Amino acid sequence: MSRTACTTVAAFSFAFGIAFATPAARADALADIMAAKAIKVAVPQDFAPFGSAGPDLKPIGYDIDMAELIAKEMGVKAEIIPVTSANRIPYLQTKKADIVISSLGKNAEREKVIDFSDAYAPFFSGVYALKGTKIEKAADLAGKTIGATRGSIEEQALTSMVPADTTVKRFEDNNATIAAFISGQVDLIATGNTVAAAIAAKAPARAPTLMFVIKDSPCYVGMNKDEPKLLAKVNEIIAKAKKSGELAALSEKWMKAPLPPGF
Repeated sequence: MSRTACTTVAAFSFAFGIAFATPAARADALADIMAAKAIKVAVPQDFAPFGSAGPDLKPIGYDIDMAELIAKEMGVKAEIIPVTSANRIPYLQTKKADIVISSLGKNAEREKVIDFSDAYAPFFSGVYALKGTKIEKAADLAGKTIGATRGSIEEQALTSMVPADTTVKRFEDNNATIAAFISGQVDLIATGNTVAAAIAAKAPARAPTLMFVIKDSPCYVGMNKDEPKLLAKVNEIIAKAKKSGELAALSEKWMKAPLPPGF
C-alpha cells in the first residue's frame, strides 16, 4: 500500500472513530454534579420573596430554599450563584451554573434554548380579599369596587372580564395598591401572589386571601438542553417534595399562602 493510501486510510479511521466516540463521550451534567459533590445553582438576588439579600447579605427566599432542597436530595452541596433576570440564562448556557432556580417562567422563546422541569413554585395574578369573603369568579364582582395597579396585567385583565357595574379603582404603583388594601380603602384587589405575600407580611391582620386566579404562570427549574438524566432527577425531587408537603411548606413560608388548587 502506498504512503498516500496509508495516510488516507488512517485519516478515515480517525474520523470514523471520532464520529462514533463522540456520543459516548458527551458530557453528562448529572454525572458531573455527582462527581463534584456540588451543584451550581443560579438564584435571584433582587426579587423577593423568591430571592433577595438577608440581614447578613446572604441570599434568602423561596428559590434559595428550593436550591438547598434539590442539593440535599442529590446528596451534594448547593453552590449559590446570585443572578439577575437578564443574566440567569446566559449563566446556564456558559456553564457558570448547572441549573437556574430564579422565578423562571416558561415560554416558547426560552424553550428553544433551555429545558424546563415540572413547576416548583406558584406565580400568578389573582383577585384577593379578606378571609371569609364569598367570591369565586369574575361575575361575583358585580356591584363591587376592586383595586388594581394602573397598567398592570391584572388591571388590563379586569377591564375585559368584570361585569359592567364593577368599579375598578386604579392606583399608580404597587405601593399605593398595597397601602389602599392595608388601610381598608379597598377590600378587594387584583394583584400578583408576590404582592399579596408582601401585604400579609406587612399587615397580618389584613392578610389577603386568594379568591380566584386571573393568570397562571408558575416557576420552573431551567437547565441546558439534552440533559435527560438531570431533568429526570430534578423532576423526581420536585414530585417527592409535592407529595411530602415540602413545597406546600415553602409556599406558606414565603408566599404566606397555600399552594393554589391543582398545583
